[in-house]
Amino acid sequence: MDSGNFAWSIAATALVLFMTPGVAFFYGGLVKAKSVVSMMMLSFGAMGLIAVLWVVYGFNMAGIAERESWGFEFSGNPFTENFALAGYDSATLVGATFGATFAIITVALISGAIADRAKFGAWMIFAGVWATLVYFPVAAWVWGAGGWIYTLGAAFGFDYSTIDYAGGTAVHINAGAAALALALVLGKRVGFQKGITKPHNVPLVMLGAAILWFGWFGFNAGAEGTFGLLGEDNASAGLIVINTLGATAAAVIGWIVVEKIKDGKPTAVGAASGAVAGLVAITPSCANLDPIWALVLGLLAGAVCAVAIELKWKLGYDDSLDVVGIHMVGGFIGCWYLGFFAIGTGLFTGGNGGQLLLQVIASIAVAVYSFVIAYVVGLIIEKTVGFRVKNEDEIAGIDTVVHGEEGYALAD
Repeated sequence: MDSGNFAWSIAATALVLFMTPGVAFFYGGLVKAKSVVSMMMLSFGAMGLIAVLWVVYGFNMAGIAERESWGFEFSGNPFTENFALAGYDSATLVGATFGATFAIITVALISGAIADRAKFGAWMIFAGVWATLVYFPVAAWVWGAGGWIYTLGAAFGFDYSTIDYAGGTAVHINAGAAALALALVLGKRVGFQKGITKPHNVPLVMLGAAILWFGWFGFNAGAEGTFGLLGEDNASAGLIVINTLGATAAAVIGWIVVEKIKDGKPTAVGAASGAVAGLVAITPSCANLDPIWALVLGLLAGAVCAVAIELKWKLGYDDSLDVVGIHMVGGFIGCWYLGFFAIGTGLFTGGNGGQLLLQVIASIAVAVYSFVIAYVVGLIIEKTVGFRVKNEDEIAGIDTVVHGEEGYALAD
C-alpha cells in the first residue's frame, strides 16, 4: 500500500471498530433501563473475545491474505506458520485488523435478538463457538481466495461472480439467521406481546444509529484502501461513499413513511431503524450500483423492513430488537437487488439472470448454515450451563443480577 492507502486503512479500521459501541448504544437505548448495562456488555464482550480469536486463528481461517487449505475448502488452515499472525508484513497486519472489526460487529449484532434474558457467560461461550464455526469459515467462502462463494460464478461458467462487497451475506444475513436461531432457543420474554417494553432512552438509540452511519463509511469504503483496490481516479471509492449516504437517507424516508401510514406517527426510533436498514441493504451493493438505483434500494429496504419487524408478533418468535427484521431481511434485499440492478450484470442493467442466481444461492446457503449451527450450539449451551436467566431476574432487570451494576444511579 502507498502512504495514502495505508493511512486510510488505519482510519477506516478505527471507524469500523467504533461501530460496535454504536451497536451497544443503539441496542442499549431500546431495552428497559434495568437491562441497559447487560445489553451493552454483550457488544463489549464480543469486542474482547472475537478480537483475540481473530488474531490467534480467525484471520488465517478466513483466508483473506492467502489460502492454505487443510485438505478441504471449509476454511483456511488456522495452524500455518503464520499462526497468531506471526510473520505477516505490515500491510497484511493492517488488513487483518480491519477484518477483525467485521468479525466483532457481526457477532455483536446477534445479541439484539436475546435482549433482557441472556446470561453473559453463556453468551460469551456462544460467541466464541459461533465465530469459529460460522463467521470465520463464511468469511473464507465469501472473500477468501478460492472460497466457494467467491468463485461461484466460474463454477457456472460466468465471467462474473457473486457480489458481496462489504458483507450483506457474510455479516448481516449471517448474523440475522443466527439471531433467529437464538431467539427460538431462548424462547419468549415473560409477558411477550406487542408493546411489552418501550425504549427507555430514545436519544441513546439515535446516538447509536448516528455512530453506525458515521462508521459505515469505513465499513463500506475501507476495503478500497485496505486491500489496495483504489484506482488512479478513485472511481470506486466515490461510488461507494455516495451510495452509502444516499441509500441510507432514502431508507430513513421509506421507514417513516410506512410508519406514518401504519401507526399514524413517524418516530425517532423508526428513523434510526430506517437508517440501519438502509446501511444493511447497501453493504453488499455499495460498489456495484449506480446512485439512482442505490436510492431506490434504500427506499425499498426502509419500507420493507418497517413491515418485516411485525413478523415476530404474527409468527411468535421473540426477536427482541428486530435483528431478523432489519439485518436478515435487509441483507437479503441488498443481496438479491444486485441480481436486478448490479452495474453491467444485473437483469435490468445489461446482464441476464445469472447474477440473481448467484446472489440467491450464496445468501440462502449462508442463512441455512448459520441458523443450523447457531441453533445447535445455543441448544447445547441452554441444556448444559443454561443460556437464559431466571424469570424473576428477567422481570426485575438483569443488570444487577448479572453484572452487579446499574445503568443509572439516580439516588445515593
